[in-house]
Amino acid sequence: MKENYRLLIINPGSTSTKVSLYDNEAAVFERSLFHDAPELLKYPHVNDQMPFRYGVILEMLREEGIDPASIDVFVGRGGSACTQPGGVTVIDEKLFDDTVAAVGGSEHPAKLGVMLAWQFARNFGKPAYTLNPTNVDEYCDYARLTGIRGLYRVSHSHVLNQKAVAEYHARSQGKRYEDCNFIVAHIDGGITVSAHDHGRMIDGNMGADGEGAYTPTRIGSVPVLQLLDYIEAHSVKDVRLMCSRAGGFVSLFGTADSDRIHALVEEGDRKASLVWNTMIYQIGKMIGEMSAVLCGQVDAILLTGGLMRFDDITEGLRKMCGWIAPVFVYPGEMEQEALALSVLRVLRGEGSALTYSGKNVWEGFGEIGL
Repeated sequence: MKENYRLLIINPGSTSTKVSLYDNEAAVFERSLFHDAPELLKYPHVNDQMPFRYGVILEMLREEGIDPASIDVFVGRGGSACTQPGGVTVIDEKLFDDTVAAVGGSEHPAKLGVMLAWQFARNFGKPAYTLNPTNVDEYCDYARLTGIRGLYRVSHSHVLNQKAVAEYHARSQGKRYEDCNFIVAHIDGGITVSAHDHGRMIDGNMGADGEGAYTPTRIGSVPVLQLLDYIEAHSVKDVRLMCSRAGGFVSLFGTADSDRIHALVEEGDRKASLVWNTMIYQIGKMIGEMSAVLCGQVDAILLTGGLMRFDDITEGLRKMCGWIAPVFVYPGEMEQEALALSVLRVLRGEGSALTYSGKNVWEGFGEIGL
């Protein structure tokens, strides 16, 4: 068994491409390039960003003096395929194809992590893996049903970071993730809030599908009849785009740059202040919903993601939700380390990797006529 491994971690988000290189447990470098919405909207479909993001990664490696051929394993964030169990999964041609086709129904940019890792792996003859993609499904049955027969809610969330933060926090308290109840809010270009019940993410909002708080790039929840009126004057294509890349701050300000919007808030701009504080208000409502899911038995509320660099978000959510449970803040994310160390354990024989089945974890209530 090989003793030393070099792993490239590829993490595309709705507004950035983050790349890390690990030599075993040691991070050699970590880089993140911000992409404002107008830049990414040049590409009609998420898949069309592949050559652009591939070139970004090659340029980062060149600047760091790293030969891609020296990398042993390519690891990518994932999503958009059939729902999957949690854990490390081998990226193979079937997972790649289903990710490209978005058979899971969500066109989140995280899917590009699997696609890019597979492309690098093929080009350089190396293996590729993913961990806890956005479509990990651990939902309870009550979280699935809608009022339309045959139409179900599914899990589309920032599972990778949420589970990494929850596991880290539990360890910091001398506990196991599997013994705790947490509400975890990932707050960045996309925003998802979920209920974690003894190691399982049993409910949460479908952030990239137009559910929950609006975000720098997404519309969030919009009343159905009002949305239908909007579609009549525009198109279904317009709304699909606004669910993932052109809604929220992009629609209201023409940019997804939260620093620019927050600077206006600090200057006292009324429009920016209303938009920004409404986003905080809507996140607080989501946390309240998840506290009900857990019947009020919440050990901690964990706030994470890139926007947690802004203290007023923390202050606003503590004021709204601090009565539910203690609030802890983990700015940024723990995704890069989680991707690297989880795959490293598999490479060392300390854990096993799943093989993508091409079937959903859960396939409906058809047997009872729903």
